[in-house]
Amino acid sequence: MEKFTFFWQDKSPFSQFHPAIFRLGDLLFTCAEQYMMFKKAEMMGDQATAAEIMATPYNPKRYKALGRQVKPFNKELWDKKCKDVVYQGNFLKFTQNPKLLHALYETAGTTLVEASPFDAIWGIKLAPDHPDRFDRSKWKGKNWLGEVLTQLRTDLMTGERV
Repeated sequence: MEKFTFFWQDKSPFSQFHPAIFRLGDLLFTCAEQYMMFKKAEMMGDQATAAEIMATPYNPKRYKALGRQVKPFNKELWDKKCKDVVYQGNFLKFTQNPKLLHALYETAGTTLVEASPFDAIWGIKLAPDHPDRFDRSKWKGKNWLGEVLTQLRTDLMTGERV
C-alpha cells in the first residue's frame, strides 16, 4: 500500500513558500517560489519583472503575483520547462540547507503530496485533512510539486542527476 507525506503551507519545509535561503551564483533566494518566478521571468525575457522579484524581500505571495504578470508569456514553453525549474530550485534549497535535507530524507518510503485545496496543478486540490487524500483516483489535481520532490529525494539518496 502506497504511503504518503502530505504537506501544505509555508510551515512545511516542502512548500515552495517555506523560508529557505539559498544561492545560485551571485543570486540569493529567500524561498523556492522566488527562484521559480525569477526563472519564469528570465525564461520569457522579462528582465524588469525578474529584477523586481529579486529586489523583493521574502514575500512568496508577491513573487507569485509578479510571476503571473510576466510578459510576454509562452505557456507552451513554461509547461515544458516548469518541472525542471522547480526541480533545480528545490535541489539548491535542500542541498544548501542541511536541516531541510534531513527533513526530506525523513520522508523516504513515501510519496510527497502537496495537499493544497486550491492548486490543481502543483497540488491535489484537496485539503490535508480531506478523507479522499489517500486515494489517488480521487485527487482533483496533478501533484506536480509532490512528484518533483519525490524524484529529487530519490535522486539525492541514490546519487542520480546531482
